[in-house]
Amino acid sequence: MLTTLNELAKLADFSLMDTMNCDPEANPDGQDHEPRQVFSGHYVPVAPTPIESPEYVAHSFTLFRELGLADELAQSADFMRVFSGDLSFVPAPMHKTGWACGYALSIYGTEYVQQCPFQTGNGYGDGRAISVLEAVISGQRWEMQLKGGGRTPYCRGGDGRAVLRSSVREFLAQEHMHALGVPTSRSLSLYVSKTEKVRRPWYSEGSRARDPDMLVSDPVAITTRVAPSFIRVGQLELFGRRARKNEHPKALEELEQIVLHLIAREYHAVIEHTLTTPDKVVALAQEFRSRLTSLVANWIRVGFCQGNFNSDNCAAGGYTLDYGPFGFCDAFNPRFQPWTGGGEHYSFLNQPMAAEANFHMFCVALRPLLAAHPQCLQQLDEIREGFAGVMQTEMEKMWAAKLGLDKFNPELFRGLAVLMAQTPVDYTLFFRELSELPNDIGPLQKSFYKSPAYQAESESLDQRWAAWLGQWQALLGSNTSKSTASVRSGEEISREMKRVNPKYSLREWHLVPAYQQAAKGDYRLLRELQEVMTQPYAEQTQYVEDKYYRLKPLELFGIGGASHYSCSS
Repeated sequence: MLTTLNELAKLADFSLMDTMNCDPEANPDGQDHEPRQVFSGHYVPVAPTPIESPEYVAHSFTLFRELGLADELAQSADFMRVFSGDLSFVPAPMHKTGWACGYALSIYGTEYVQQCPFQTGNGYGDGRAISVLEAVISGQRWEMQLKGGGRTPYCRGGDGRAVLRSSVREFLAQEHMHALGVPTSRSLSLYVSKTEKVRRPWYSEGSRARDPDMLVSDPVAITTRVAPSFIRVGQLELFGRRARKNEHPKALEELEQIVLHLIAREYHAVIEHTLTTPDKVVALAQEFRSRLTSLVANWIRVGFCQGNFNSDNCAAGGYTLDYGPFGFCDAFNPRFQPWTGGGEHYSFLNQPMAAEANFHMFCVALRPLLAAHPQCLQQLDEIREGFAGVMQTEMEKMWAAKLGLDKFNPELFRGLAVLMAQTPVDYTLFFRELSELPNDIGPLQKSFYKSPAYQAESESLDQRWAAWLGQWQALLGSNTSKSTASVRSGEEISREMKRVNPKYSLREWHLVPAYQQAAKGDYRLLRELQEVMTQPYAEQTQYVEDKYYRLKPLELFGIGGASHYSCSS
């Protein structure tokens, strides 16, 4: 058990800074906080900007335990200083600077440079995310990154800060997703400034406006997210574009370096290190396709919509990276999209297509490395072309598991999707109630929002629900275990369904009062949510069930900040 920062520092191992190329125009001391173009190199050294008068808000008990960190460490003075942005005193071999990385932007498979202030694509990257430590702990490499750690050369004129509201959302969501069994970056700690505030657009109380209608002064906070690496598809794209256009003499070499670095960080256990680079690239595409399709199927399994699934928000390691405009379904809608700027192309059931667009750009980025190897290039193209089929297989496996079936039944599913949308149902409550194997639709009605359309046709809709339930029960009765060829018991089916259908999911209407109270220095609700949402499959207390296992209050639908938002700050 690590109890001091000195003990953690001894595990530091900065693989990216030690083996990748530094921007040749960077300041070695990390004083590099103004927007500028970065033309080459894999990273820029940046000294974080500490938040003023930091105060402990929360830490992940689960992740601390996995990393072998004592819980008391989260509130120790040295640990708080580092993870609130002050590296000036850190013990060796830790560095007194962190690092930020550039990446490119693609939206649904189309390359963009307009978001770069220089209109070149050389100013886009980690604007307020600064990594401060790589450490190897019990044989596993972890990178620790401050979200809201101040300005970098990629800040595009922003202030480099995150507010408490968005930090609470990210902190809770990452650990909730991990508990749901969805690959994700993790939350380490959350600190807030007792004195520093920034102004952000947000919604007035009860506002039904699509976009924020006022400016609010919010406390500044830093949450530390943790992952094996933070390499994005957009990062590979940046180097792929430079190699394709031969933008500088080392462009192709830098692309190869970052791809091999990605493999070493994220895929070393599944890609043989003795392979040639072209063969490694092909194997990487195969493995990433498998991870990405599984990830998106898991998102849909738990009702999660990423909201802004550009290539720069797609982790090349195949886990959930971005927790900006995310949301969990309340009333089921295939086009559910919490972000007002996201459009339907990033909506709930369009996420498989968005993933395919990102995978296409991933493969485009790799192509320059295979230009002299036509056979490998053909293999890469075949892997890319096979994405939709693999994605469909993952989705069908997921829906079958949610329904307790051995095999996906298209007719049953189509009927269910129509009923879920017409009623509509609460996504989480419906599948959890279904997991109890009800004999009639009474228990399922706990999940019904009963729209005006439902109320107008309640009798016929209930009859259709009853017919669907009978069809489903007949299919369940015909399920057999592949290992014993015997009919599964109802208890077994219910138990298996409950493993994939959580009882609790983190809704925006849960989060709003938690971050509102936290802004006043009251963290009790935040910590209650942390405890509940890190046990999402468990039958918890009656108090928890009454509070969190229920329909979203109807008066909150359409409210800015509780149902939709244009940003999360």
